[in-house]
Amino acid sequence: MSPVAIRRTEAFRREKTLFRAHGGLLRMSEAIDLGLTRRTLYTMRDAGVLEQLSRGLYRLRDLPALGNPDLVTVAKRVPQGVVCLISALAYHELTTQIPHEVHLALEKGAEAPRIEHPPVRLFWFSGPAFREGIETPKVDGLPVRIYGPEKTIADCFKFRNKIGMDVVLEALKLWRERRGRYAQALLAHARHCRVERVMRPYLEALL
Repeated sequence: MSPVAIRRTEAFRREKTLFRAHGGLLRMSEAIDLGLTRRTLYTMRDAGVLEQLSRGLYRLRDLPALGNPDLVTVAKRVPQGVVCLISALAYHELTTQIPHEVHLALEKGAEAPRIEHPPVRLFWFSGPAFREGIETPKVDGLPVRIYGPEKTIADCFKFRNKIGMDVVLEALKLWRERRGRYAQALLAHARHCRVERVMRPYLEALL
């Protein structure tokens, strides 16, 4: 390692420690709250110590590559949102669709976020339809708010005209084949989403 590289590594030791203590990924506002400055972040980025995943979102470059960078990026940029619909189906392996954008639920009345990358499609939920069924698994070591399988299928029935009934029925069939499925939970979420009457005939035909 060259003397310049050694000095650079030593100079950013404290900053890198702060990043690692928070999973290696910080929004600019979080970094500033921890005592870092904008200038320091830009210098670390330009020096190759940080990579910029999205506007105002930085990650240590020497960490292993993210397996699901889009979900992680959106989760950090919009912590109040919940991954939903086809993006949630893909996470739970309930679809053969390949998401080209992150489907994200926001509570009705919340301000729409400004995200240039990755592409995000917003859906507005209210009441129990927004609050119920949220899980927080670790994705690439960071918590991501995402709807569970049963809640996601209920949501897909509600938004069937937007995502396609073929996607909904494929998800229901894949869910049926899985161990640990919970029909009562599925119906409960269907009631919250006001699609129980629509879903029940399909569910009864499969079970």
